[in-house]
Parts: sequence; C-alpha cells; structure tokens
Amino acid sequence: MALDLTGRSAVITGSTKGIGRAVAAALVQAGASVVVSSRTASDVAAVAEEIDALGPGRAIGIPCDVRDREACERLIEGAVEAFGSLDILVNNAGLGRFAPLQEMDHETWDQQIRTNLDGVFYCSKAAVPHLMRGEESWIINLGSLAGRNSFAGGVAYNATKFGLRGMTEAMMLDLRHEGVRVTCIMPGSVNTHFFEGGPHPEDDWKLKGEDLAQLVLDLLAFPPRALPSKIEIRPSMPPRK
Repeated sequence: MALDLTGRSAVITGSTKGIGRAVAAALVQAGASVVVSSRTASDVAAVAEEIDALGPGRAIGIPCDVRDREACERLIEGAVEAFGSLDILVNNAGLGRFAPLQEMDHETWDQQIRTNLDGVFYCSKAAVPHLMRGEESWIINLGSLAGRNSFAGGVAYNATKFGLRGMTEAMMLDLRHEGVRVTCIMPGSVNTHFFEGGPHPEDDWKLKGEDLAQLVLDLLAFPPRALPSKIEIRPSMPPRK
C-alpha cells in the first residue's frame, strides 16, 4: 500500500538538485505539501514550479542560505504560513570542499562548518516548536558515511559529518518524548551534482537521488512506536579495488 502523506507538510533544504530535489518530488507525489529551498532564488522558483506540476498547489519555493540564522527562521515561518503547519524537516543542504589540512584555508573551513552544522541547527531550532504540535513529526538529517570513515583531504568535511552524526543522536534524545522523531541518513557514494560536473554516466554504480528519496518515504511509513535513528546506505556493487 502506497504511503499517503496528504495533509502533511515538509521543508527540504538544498532541494533544487540532487538528493533534495528527488526527496521533494517523492513527497509531493505521495501527497505532501513541500517547500523547495536553496540559496539561488531563480533555481528555487524554477524547481518549485516543476515539482508543483507533480501535485498542483502542493509545492512552493522559498530561497534560503542556511548559513544565515534569520533566513532559516523565515524559511520555517514561510512554510507554516503557507501550509498551516509543519510535519517534516529534511536537512539536506550540504557543502564539501576537500584539501589536506596544510592547504585548507580558513574561509573554506568556515563555509563547511556554517553550512553543514550551523544550518542544521538553525533550521531545526526554528522548526521544533511547530513540529512538536504535530502527531507524527520528523527531522531527517542527511549525513554521510564520512561521518564515521575519515579520509585524507577530508579535515573539514569529516569534521562536519562526524559532528552531524553526534548532533542528530543528541537531538533524537532531546525530542523523542516530545513527539518528534529524528534520524540521520548516512549514504555512501551518490551520483549527483555534489561532485563537479556530475552526475556522471560512468558512475552508474553509485546510489541515485531517487534511492535516498525512497529511503525517506520508507522512514515516514514506520509506525509511531519505531524509530530508526541512524541508517547507513551504500552502493551494493561498487567497483572492485
């Protein structure tokens, strides 16, 4: 039986491409009302129109740079004003810039900390009062297997994804008795625009955004008594080394 999200509303950060866009499309097709968001207003308007065509009247766009606390607050308030409530927050916006410690400049470090950690805190902090009013509310944070597997050149990215995993676990403990379930999804390689020039046809072995969207739908289908708090997902057949 297909999941029916009619009457429920969601905010998805970083949702004009890749995983976020796939999640937004899947939720609208399941009946939810969705806010599409990213930093670039023109992209937000175009993608929101495309997503809305999948469920007319159920998708709007609100630009937001998640590094800006006030912008995050406007994003959440805009969603509640448009839809009357908020049931689901998907913290998907993320940034990856890779360099060894000795080559990592301060600005690149700051950008990743502010996007990957501050942005999740700002959006979640603004959303929680509204989520607590719902009956089956969720915060879903898109992390990475880089949150437990360090790699050379990942000094900033690893720091944010390890931090996000810890933040999510603490959020889960804070909110589980307040009617809000919190989950961290930790994907391996995904064939999206995250890497320059992507997605790449030769990387068909990688996960697709649609795979993560299906996982989000599966999470939302769990009965209220069940909380998958951390989920790892990876390509089933990566190239042999």
